Amino acid sequence: MPVFEHILANFALHVNLDVAEEAYVTSVLQHKTLEKNKMLLETGETCRNLYFIDKGCLRVFNRDKDGLEHNVLFCPENWWAADMTSFSGQVPAYYSIAALETTELFYFSYQSLEQLYIDVPKLERFFRILAQNGFSLYQRRVNSIISRSAEERYIQFQHLYPKLEQRIAQKHIASYLGITPVFLSMIRKRNG
Repeated sequence: MPVFEHILANFALHVNLDVAEEAYVTSVLQHKTLEKNKMLLETGETCRNLYFIDKGCLRVFNRDKDGLEHNVLFCPENWWAADMTSFSGQVPAYYSIAALETTELFYFSYQSLEQLYIDVPKLERFFRILAQNGFSLYQRRVNSIISRSAEERYIQFQHLYPKLEQRIAQKHIASYLGITPVFLSMIRKRNG
């Protein structure tokens, strides 16, 4: 039996669900465990679910024409994950999503979330705020890539993802920063 403590606390950051609304929302939630290195979504598939990370960590990435992977986002505990363009438009995904650790997920299907917006309007407000925060994060990330040094991006990564560095492979962090693992090692030594 899943424990809903973390996801309900996440909702409480922006909306106040009453007991009946909590019961309804949790009755619609689905749960799954994704083993380390397993794919949750492949580029080209339609993202049919919006995921909440209860435990573990996902990465959102894309492969370039040479097959190199570029991490654009990490989603540790209490984060939400999806290819939002694919999910909201029910179109093929640009990004892939994979587990960096064995990950416990709660999720809403597209259809169930659309119905929840009608039945529990507070959730539409919650996900609007989540989308606004996500867009803000995206804008800061783009600005960081074009205007900050690799060292500044590394320090920003450490602030955005405290303690994640000890949990995931250096190659994934380097990919996120847009540098090589060797260069990341040099930055770490300078900031050690």
